[in-house]
Amino acid sequence: MTESVAVHGSIGKKVLRPREQVEDQIKAAILSGSLRPGDRLPGELELARQFAVSRTTVREALRSLSTQNLITKTPGAGGGSFVQKVDHSALRSALVDSVHHLLALGTIDFEEVALVRQHLEVPAVRLAAAHRSEEDLQELRDIVALQKSISVEDPRVPALDEQFHGAIARASGNRVLASFVSALHFETEPVHYLDLSPEVGRTTVRQHQRIVRALAEQDPAAAEEAMIEHLTYLREHLLAYQQR
Repeated sequence: MTESVAVHGSIGKKVLRPREQVEDQIKAAILSGSLRPGDRLPGELELARQFAVSRTTVREALRSLSTQNLITKTPGAGGGSFVQKVDHSALRSALVDSVHHLLALGTIDFEEVALVRQHLEVPAVRLAAAHRSEEDLQELRDIVALQKSISVEDPRVPALDEQFHGAIARASGNRVLASFVSALHFETEPVHYLDLSPEVGRTTVRQHQRIVRALAEQDPAAAEEAMIEHLTYLREHLLAYQQR
């Protein structure tokens, strides 16, 4: 009868590949503050020497770190790999990519994302009503004025809509909230999916004007009501289009 052999140590733990080991060590240095935003990493050859791995392994690790927005790669003589200055735009970019991929894979659906967006934009507009500055208000008025002056066929329509909702989220004073709102906006906005009718365009502008009036009056309850009406309208419009 063959006896079992005792195995000491971390049986069952994942064995990391060389690329993952390099990636994890650089990531740990970034998260611990040993490598600070703007710091330039050693070149691929030097990193390969330090980690005793191939240059290909280093390149794969750097590519993965770049995808995670932890580093940025700059070409040219003065280029290289630099620790990313993580701000709300970097967070937004990472969130946009994640939501887009999950929707494409069918892991989550549009209805779920649209519902989360409403749960974020409603408190955002309430905060904006309380904290908005005159500059925030003027920016929103300028956006709506331009929206009112153009047709739904104008190529600026999607960007202006994103600017409107983004400006409200920024006016809330919460940068993390603003990043999430901006990230979810692109994936749930009808202007990115279909040709809008003139009537939908006019209704959207009227709803935007109502939101801006509530913000001007610094009335959180009115701002919340106007935003719910607007998001519900857009959500129902897109769902109806998808079910044709």
